[in-house]
Amino acid sequence: MGWPEKVLLVAFAIALALSSRPAQAQVAPPPANSLPILPSIPMTDLSAGAAVANLGSTFLERLGDQASGGFGRASRSNPGGGGASEALEGPTFRSWGELYGISSKTGPQANFFGDERVTSGGVAGIGARIAPGVNVGFSIDQSRTGIDVLPALQTATLDLTQLGFNASIDRGPWTWALALVHGFGTINSMRGTALGTASANYNGQIDGALTELSYYWTMDQSRLVPKVAFEYVRASTGSFQEMGGLDPVSASGASLERSRMLLGAEVGHYWIVDQKILDLSAYGKFVDNFEQNISAVTVSLGPESILVQGIGESRYGADAGASLSLSLSNTMRLYLNYDGKFRSALQSHQATMGAELKW
Repeated sequence: MGWPEKVLLVAFAIALALSSRPAQAQVAPPPANSLPILPSIPMTDLSAGAAVANLGSTFLERLGDQASGGFGRASRSNPGGGGASEALEGPTFRSWGELYGISSKTGPQANFFGDERVTSGGVAGIGARIAPGVNVGFSIDQSRTGIDVLPALQTATLDLTQLGFNASIDRGPWTWALALVHGFGTINSMRGTALGTASANYNGQIDGALTELSYYWTMDQSRLVPKVAFEYVRASTGSFQEMGGLDPVSASGASLERSRMLLGAEVGHYWIVDQKILDLSAYGKFVDNFEQNISAVTVSLGPESILVQGIGESRYGADAGASLSLSLSNTMRLYLNYDGKFRSALQSHQATMGAELKW
């Protein structure tokens, strides 16, 4: 048994051990509800913190998939093994651009009524092969999210900028990939009151890392790529004081830390049509949020205050998606992606269209 097989066995053993632990969601116990404050709870603050974390995770996982799998993996090296060396005469650099939209919905939790979020954004990136089997990439993601908590007459916008780095090392059919993300943004919230709108402006931040091990198994023009990954993100939002309206409140900063394991596989097949390559793939992943630390938010109105628990994901869930890719030449590719996230109190759907150029 070679070292890659040993590494994969160790990774799966760690995944099983972690998944057997009870999920942790550490929050301060809230005191008895203070009735005068309850109608003034800024629920969009809770939603914005969760949105920052989920957008960071989405970017991380897309960077990980880009580094480890997909149709482009076959052109990087010889995933079938056999000792063949990488084709160094091929394109060394690549750049890509994407436009995407996300629609998500969170169900009610404790004092949170539930929300609807719509995100639109774009990604630009550049990558290079710096040595045989070693690839790196840098990208930037800019997005705007509209948040609606309709039962509470509250809305917010989140403008988020994320900087991403990914890298991969190929050895025969094995690939180890790494992705890192740092993001920062601004949140503008509005809460309807009997005397007009109470508004607030504050900041949000996201940091995350993902590591993934995969095995590329080819069968003629088809492929199967099992994957195991571990992801960590920490999202935070700043404190704020509302302005205007009836009974403007202040709120403390909040944070969310989440560690998860993702276990799944990608399947794909390509056809050669009129000297162009059409590729279709799909994937599924089991998700275990084995640790979540969610802080509470202190909401104050004059001398009255209340602790409101932040919102998170259920421990178990699933990710699924599909991709359609058309390679017009060995240097130009167009693609469409769908990515879905399914949790007990959260559903998210993302559509992406992009173009990649190699030289």
